[in-house]
Amino acid sequence: MQPGVPEQLLIVAGSGSYPQLLLSGARKAGVKRIILLALRGMASRRLAAQADTVAWFGVGDLERSMTWAVNSGARHAVFVGQITPVALFRTRFDALAREMLSKMPVKNAHTIFGSVLAELSRRGVESIPASCFMEDHIPEPGVLSSRLPDAREASDIEVGHRIAMAICNQDVGQTVVVKNGMVLAVEAFEGTSQTIRRGGRVGGRGAVVVKVAKDGHDMRFDIPVIGAKTIAVLKRARISALAFQACRTVLLDRDEVVRAADKMGIALVALDSGLPPAPTRMM
Repeated sequence: MQPGVPEQLLIVAGSGSYPQLLLSGARKAGVKRIILLALRGMASRRLAAQADTVAWFGVGDLERSMTWAVNSGARHAVFVGQITPVALFRTRFDALAREMLSKMPVKNAHTIFGSVLAELSRRGVESIPASCFMEDHIPEPGVLSSRLPDAREASDIEVGHRIAMAICNQDVGQTVVVKNGMVLAVEAFEGTSQTIRRGGRVGGRGAVVVKVAKDGHDMRFDIPVIGAKTIAVLKRARISALAFQACRTVLLDRDEVVRAADKMGIALVALDSGLPPAPTRMM
């Protein structure tokens, strides 16, 4: 077993391919027992079949899921996969979840997930960065696509990066859409895909998307993620370039993403932001 690898790992899984890739990375690194807390309606059955122990819970079943997690025997947990934002408005929450939410004057990814992780830690299960075991899926700086950004796109990427860093430092969102130096859309609670669609409707063909994580971003949750679904959204929104932070963004299904971007003529750029890389092993 490699240094910084737990014998048992609890994976709290939402939707998408991210949980599958992390599970595979953890197995490769030497984790002997994978315990899966699968979010109902989000985590896949295929993922569940590869875990050693699995239980299904609703997003709002906080007390029951935490009790199960503590009793599972794992002392380290990782939260991965997408939780549909609208689910937080349509879910029936238990008493613990309602109490936790009632104490938050501001509700965003940082306050909601931060409170959940703090409660889990209080019960004896520590959460590790969602970038752990994902070193094969975190790009270094450079242009990944065949096409480089043109001069106008490069200028918009620079503007977008500056604006996105300012916005994410306020815990608003991670993504902005820019065209000709004008900010078309800023991510809020609706998520990246809806932000891209909104920006595309406003600016038409040729806008640029920039996605970042702030300095000091809590990599235990809400780490920036790009995947094949992102490229499909970019195509429909007629976006011409996507830039994201190198060493701080998870790129799912890299080969598929790059092929799709090349086919559509979308420039993909991993930016060197000068910020510390996301950790790929426990400290």
